[in-house]
Amino acid sequence: MTAAYGLDMWVLIISLLILLAIFASDLSRRLKIPAPLLFLCTGMLAGSDGIGGIYFDNVEVAQHIGIIALSFSLFSGGLDTHWNLIKPIFWPGFALSTIGVIISTTLVALFSYFILDFTFLEGLLLGAIVSATDAAAIFSFFRSRYFQLKREVRLLVEFESGSNDPMAILLVFIILQMMQNPKFTGLGLSVIFICQITGGISVALLVGKMAVFLFRKMKLEYRELYPVFTISLVLLAYGAASAIGGSGFLATYLLGIVLYQHEFHHKYNIKRFHEALTWLCEISMFLVLGLLVFPTQLHEVFDHDLTLPFFLIFVARPISVFASLIFSHYSVKEKILISWLGLRGAVPIVLATFPMVMGIPKANTIFNIVFFIVLASFLIQGGLAVRFIKWLKIEN
Repeated sequence: MTAAYGLDMWVLIISLLILLAIFASDLSRRLKIPAPLLFLCTGMLAGSDGIGGIYFDNVEVAQHIGIIALSFSLFSGGLDTHWNLIKPIFWPGFALSTIGVIISTTLVALFSYFILDFTFLEGLLLGAIVSATDAAAIFSFFRSRYFQLKREVRLLVEFESGSNDPMAILLVFIILQMMQNPKFTGLGLSVIFICQITGGISVALLVGKMAVFLFRKMKLEYRELYPVFTISLVLLAYGAASAIGGSGFLATYLLGIVLYQHEFHHKYNIKRFHEALTWLCEISMFLVLGLLVFPTQLHEVFDHDLTLPFFLIFVARPISVFASLIFSHYSVKEKILISWLGLRGAVPIVLATFPMVMGIPKANTIFNIVFFIVLASFLIQGGLAVRFIKWLKIEN
């Protein structure tokens, strides 16, 4: 149960948490670590096990906030992506988003089965949840401007983080279906996969073309309504894609890319608005997910599953990247860097709420493991990324 605070108290709490997160973002710049890490820590400190004492355990609310926030973060990332720049890296990015996710999921499943106390199906579920790199964390990291990374590598990492969510979500959904219904067939899996991809792409193209047409035709008396219009477009794309069985996350990301390719009224102001909105979404999402965690329950991770984050960072991620890019032109150094920049963030935590909502055995354990993996990814990969880039000499 969530603590029975009144509306006035919640307004005060939310305002204070956002202020703390803003100051934390400036601290992250000084420390050169990803800002979402400090947002998460702020949420944890404010939670029932922290100094704030705010009791929050509503998994469904956290899940819904995470889904909406991720949609706007992906849209903003797409709105800053030129398709002509994406085309040269599309197939390597597609390989990372599909083959890479499958390889990473399988390796984590095998490790969980042989080393940890998991069945193979539970290991697959855990592997699928942590298989996707996080767009919000990646875009936030690159916005920090600690460095000037080689553009092609940066675009590939951004494209992968924006496009691998559908595959991860699909795998999680399929594995959950298999756990609840052992008779789930391969044909059903294929249909779901095709619907996810084609539904997301179709809705993004349709809504994008409609939006460009309306932008050019309508003349709103109040220019402040144009950003409001784009908010409705993001929600429309996600909702429509999900309603027809497509990927809402893929639809919102591609919608941003579609809009970037066209000129329309107030485009620059709209981009600036969504950059600010993305910060608010990221802060809200990581704060809520931090509140959802009970640090005193993480002892089971420290006792048994401490090795999994290191296996994912140093074994599963590099193998999946090198295997996916085996026929690409990227150098060994670039592949190593791409492996290192596979940050895990809000996406795995949000995905980890689905087993909890569905009442899957070991759901709480999986959630705590995923949260620890995200913390380790931020601290190790995010904390050392700038030095890693300079050491590999892949800056522009």
